[in-house]
Amino acid sequence: MIAAALLAAEPRTMRVDYFHGGTATEEQLSLDSISLEGPWPGRLDRTSDDTNLGKYYFEVLDRKTNRMLYSRGFASVFGEWQETPEAREIRRQFSESLRFPAPSAPVQVIVKGRDAQNAFRELWSIVVDPADPAINHAGPPRDVKVWAVMQNGQPQDKVDLLLMGDGYTAAEMEKWHNDAKRLAGILFSASPFKEHRADFNVWAVDTPAAESGVSRPSDGIYRKSPLGASYDAFGSERYVLALDNKRLREIASAAPYEFIEIIVNDRKYGGGGIFNQYATVSADNAFTPYVFVHEFGHHFAGLADEYYTSDVAYETVTARPEPWEPNVTADPHAAKWSELIQLATPLPTPWPKQQFEALEKDIQARRRKIRAEHQSEDVMEALFREERQKETALLGSGPYGHAVGAFEGAMYEARGYYRPQPDCIMFTRDEVGFCAVCRRAIERIIHLYSRPSAQ
Repeated sequence: MIAAALLAAEPRTMRVDYFHGGTATEEQLSLDSISLEGPWPGRLDRTSDDTNLGKYYFEVLDRKTNRMLYSRGFASVFGEWQETPEAREIRRQFSESLRFPAPSAPVQVIVKGRDAQNAFRELWSIVVDPADPAINHAGPPRDVKVWAVMQNGQPQDKVDLLLMGDGYTAAEMEKWHNDAKRLAGILFSASPFKEHRADFNVWAVDTPAAESGVSRPSDGIYRKSPLGASYDAFGSERYVLALDNKRLREIASAAPYEFIEIIVNDRKYGGGGIFNQYATVSADNAFTPYVFVHEFGHHFAGLADEYYTSDVAYETVTARPEPWEPNVTADPHAAKWSELIQLATPLPTPWPKQQFEALEKDIQARRRKIRAEHQSEDVMEALFREERQKETALLGSGPYGHAVGAFEGAMYEARGYYRPQPDCIMFTRDEVGFCAVCRRAIERIIHLYSRPSAQ
């Protein structure tokens, strides 16, 4: 409570917008602007983040006492782009934001990034004086309609999730409202969100578009949608991101939120998720429930992708530092989740790896053919259903089909990284839900942001 005492009483939300740029081997941050939003939606007794999650981390220090007032780990759009081939060829910069309780006195805001050993090193530091007249005090926009999809209490006591629709015209507002309610229902039918439903509020904002749908560059479709969400992010056809961060944050500031899900009004399979930034999903695909929950796992709890059957998965990697993500490890004895492993389970743990890889090799070849021939989403969905049926049967077989252990193959690598269970929503499209380790990681974040509903 000492940190809370150094913050303004019932503080507003301060947002620092900055530019994050560089190449594959370097990065720089620079200030864009500082704004005050509405009331701070979070708890003031849990301002310190001890989860050790995120590629980046920021802390807010009181200038006079050097006490930490707030800290959070996060990932970023720049961090995603930095891993792409393009980052080895050109320099780019992206808009990003930090949000924290507005201080009552000058503070030092420090951003850190992980080095090659995954230790945090300072990247940027700036002094923020709340008395600075350059800070924008205008507050949230007044023309954005905010409505409650599900409200279980005051924002300060709950995890506040904001749903934002993109590509819905004024005539499609009823569809948008129905999609928001439907997808919220999907999230809270998945454990452990289902068991913690009372710990959440879900808000939504209406952002009518001039045209229906969002941009799909690889299909020759371009839209000027309110949030600017688009497929083909970083050259990946089904990766959906909204790169105009400042526009997104301005609209989002109309509502109380800690987490954002952008729902795009489109049929094409797609989505994305960045830890502590936002997640995206297309509204009308047959696999929308899977994509929504999977990508929200990235955004909400920093969960890693556990799958690895792609062309780059078989390249040799010499250095494998222990990942910061909670559901993958470079340790074949899985010390990260050892307390969940039965003594009789061998480490590393055997699973039908060769059969799975043969199955996936065939599926990936057929998937590339469907893409190359620009076949319909119905054809791709049929392939996904076939894949799901075969994978569920294969991964659930054998003596360790439902055990927690150390199963080699994770994080885009066929060898050297391990996942907790043979199957999980972070590994396949199977309807198995989150594994035990992912569920535990999600609950840790829920407890960081909410007051237990029993109190």
